[in-house]
Amino acid sequence: MKNKKLLLIIMLALVLALGSFASTTYAADGSDIVILYENDVHCAVDGYSKLAAMKKELSATADHVGVVSSGDFVQGGSLGSISQGEYIVKLMNIVGYDAVALGNHEFDYRIPRLMELADMMDTKPVCGNFKSMPDEKLVFKPYSMVSYGDTDIAYIGITTPDTLTSTSISQFMDEKGSYIYSFSGDDLFETVQQSIDAAKADGADYIIALSHLGTEFVPEQWSAQALVKNTAGFDAVLDAHSHSVIESMMLKDKNGDEVIISSTGTKFANIGKLTVSDGKITTELIKTENYDKTDAAVDEYIAKINEEYQKLGDRVIGTSKIDLITVDKDGKRIIRHLETNLGDLCADAFRIVTDSDIGVVNGGGLRGDIAAGDITFNDLLTVCPWNNTVCAAKATGQQIIDLLELGVMYYPGENGGFQHVSGLTFKFDSSIPSSVKLDENTLFVSVDGPRRVYDVKVLDKSSGEYKPIELDREYILASHNHLLVEQGSGASMFKDANLVLNNGMLDVELLEQYIVEQLGGVVDERYAQSQNRIVVADRAANPTTGVELDLAA
Repeated sequence: MKNKKLLLIIMLALVLALGSFASTTYAADGSDIVILYENDVHCAVDGYSKLAAMKKELSATADHVGVVSSGDFVQGGSLGSISQGEYIVKLMNIVGYDAVALGNHEFDYRIPRLMELADMMDTKPVCGNFKSMPDEKLVFKPYSMVSYGDTDIAYIGITTPDTLTSTSISQFMDEKGSYIYSFSGDDLFETVQQSIDAAKADGADYIIALSHLGTEFVPEQWSAQALVKNTAGFDAVLDAHSHSVIESMMLKDKNGDEVIISSTGTKFANIGKLTVSDGKITTELIKTENYDKTDAAVDEYIAKINEEYQKLGDRVIGTSKIDLITVDKDGKRIIRHLETNLGDLCADAFRIVTDSDIGVVNGGGLRGDIAAGDITFNDLLTVCPWNNTVCAAKATGQQIIDLLELGVMYYPGENGGFQHVSGLTFKFDSSIPSSVKLDENTLFVSVDGPRRVYDVKVLDKSSGEYKPIELDREYILASHNHLLVEQGSGASMFKDANLVLNNGMLDVELLEQYIVEQLGGVVDERYAQSQNRIVVADRAANPTTGVELDLAA
């Protein structure tokens, strides 16, 4: 094993001495190892066809070509929701993967379904930090060892510990509310180091992390940067979760050795290409839209599954006179930190259909735009692909303002827990550092200092006027099970919430009912723009009186 790198170098030297090879943008030296990688695909199925074609093309010039994923593939689009991940897994089987890590959204269909999907996968997922409690036994193998000729590469899977709050939290607990699963949040790096050491002992020539941790707008203590700085032995980290586009970022590990980090963005914006050549690792990103080849087998399967759900997806439920958006005019996503007209529409649907005082929906749960014109059921599935159920609960004014504070804690960065609201308005001052305190599992604990959120008002049904929120008063708050039952986005203030509605209606069904029955099948100009329910304002320059004085601590 220890002489493999030297042998590879000698072979490369001989090849170069004999002459050079012609190449294209996507070709590789025949003695190279090329690993194509993706992350956060979120059901963007067309990209699999290009990935498979690129794999085939590279195989004509490189001796060894592999494909790996850093997670979040089965959820985020209607094909995933309708099949609960099966369509996506079968597509990945056609492409042929060498290693697959688990993202937090692989748990959205619950652990039993994840196990079923894992059984369907030709390449079994790896995760070195997901454990059953109290025996701390790993649920999946921590790494897979793949041989490329005489070179062995170990792929270690790592899933973010904030999975506990970014998907259904109850699946990780027993009936008494005690955790029966862990993502090693307290000792993540020690746990990962054990996998690194085991892979070395197993003869790995290179060790690559398939890390679903993120590099920005994520808990800093579990970021990909923290992973590198607190471990020793990785040669590369192929990261996911934050949807970052990183071609090549170098960081020093615990021993001072340089480690390369790369991430492809999301929804196949890019395909990553890692090359092992002359004992060195390099990474690059290839824009998927610039690659025009596809794979016939993948195309055939995509056509088949599209036909299977076509009747459901193409059913027209109404029309929209305006574009309902998650992005700004430049195409930059804003749904996770600013109010949009789509967020207003969905929050209204929760409040009005359930006849509640307030409706909220988190920006991370709204995944697609609706263009002006016919609205199909598939459009709604693209917006709400999570199979969340509609709920309403009694909530105090204090719980509500804590939820709003939690939602803006990362502003101006993104936060999947940023809440769009209906029947409520508020302002927040981004110049004030967030003083939200979270526990080790990123669950809300308290606000320990000045609050960003102020001037919170609730619509009075009888007068039609907005009045200052009363902290001790109970309101009926409508949302989905992810928030009110599962403590999604860390919303622990709703643990043991007193539900007044939980009838199993899906959020996509609620949205259809609102458009058809409340709007008469037409989304009109009232939603042409966001309605200034959420205002980013300098508090000192915009003094108000009343309830904001009660929210200072």
